[in-house]
Amino acid sequence: MPVPYWRLSSFYFFYFATLGSFLPFWSLYLRQVGFAADQIGELTALMVATKIVAPNCWGWLADKTGRNLGLIRLTSLLAVVSFAAFAYRSDFRWYAAVTILFSFFWNATLPQFEAATLFHLKAEPQRYSRIRLWGSIGFITAVLGIGRFVDAFSIAYLPLIIAGLMILNWLTALITPEAAPRHASRGGDAGLWRVLRRPEVLAFLLVYLLLQAAHGPYYVFYSVYLQQHGYSASATGLLWASGVAAEVLIFVAMRPLLKWIGPRGLLLASIVLSVARWMLIADAVDSLALTVVAQLLHAATFGVAHVVAMQLLFQYFGETHQAKGQALYSSVSFGVGGMLGSLYSGYFWTLLGGRLVYIIAALICCLALLAAYLGVARESRPRIG
Repeated sequence: MPVPYWRLSSFYFFYFATLGSFLPFWSLYLRQVGFAADQIGELTALMVATKIVAPNCWGWLADKTGRNLGLIRLTSLLAVVSFAAFAYRSDFRWYAAVTILFSFFWNATLPQFEAATLFHLKAEPQRYSRIRLWGSIGFITAVLGIGRFVDAFSIAYLPLIIAGLMILNWLTALITPEAAPRHASRGGDAGLWRVLRRPEVLAFLLVYLLLQAAHGPYYVFYSVYLQQHGYSASATGLLWASGVAAEVLIFVAMRPLLKWIGPRGLLLASIVLSVARWMLIADAVDSLALTVVAQLLHAATFGVAHVVAMQLLFQYFGETHQAKGQALYSSVSFGVGGMLGSLYSGYFWTLLGGRLVYIIAALICCLALLAAYLGVARESRPRIG
């Protein structure tokens, strides 16, 4: 069966367009509703904390049933329905409860779609980055459009925009065909535990946990930080978009880079550039030129790191445990790491100020660099580009 390139790409487009509505603007919306910095950090932490549980629950079910797309359609619909509950009340406890419910379904979707994409690609995993780049294009489209909309109208309309994009994401899932692994599942959970006991797998999970913890201040407070330094919503959207545009270019170039440099070298370079990026944001935010440079480094700090992660997950977990592997990666990195990043950035933002919070992020990346140098990808070979 031919690869349904445009249907897979469309799902990524609308999923990351939705994410592009959240990351730069949701904290601004929460602040307008009346929440303080620590409450914004806690709400964001709750959203990412569900990634600890949700992907594993749905990943286990997907591997048992072999119906990734069926579960994606269900969770996408339930995410839309539960998100609508934000319109009912605006107190902190209600927002916290709805955040947990909504994100339990929303955070289940992407890991299973990553697995479904790899199942569709089968013998052509090198095409992954050419499909995934449409997610980055969707993100750019959203941040640019919403930034201009907020400047012209009001951020109060943000929940309606997000809900509309989520509906389009669900509709795309409905027309995407199911795909199954080439090989029947064997070894069960015992085989999975053998994979998880390997030192390089544990090091891999630790590195990506630390990298996501370091991204916490960026995802939660970067737009607030820019606003504090005089940037408009449109300028904020352009800066977010410039980073993701650089990510698109690196996705296009990843196949030859993996062949020439290899996953280990790319991962180490990505982490070194992450340290540089957070330090630039900490100390050079008043310089537009250096702020743009820091955003362009998103190509390395996220784009390169993500494709290397897909490469290593395919190598470590194969097709038999791919859904569980994707779920575990999401839970540990985006879940535990993202939750810790949201919490420390929220609690320290008022206490220490944005500059010191981004310096903490750079120090966390230094720990990730040490763990990656000692334990990750020494024997890996490129398989996904």
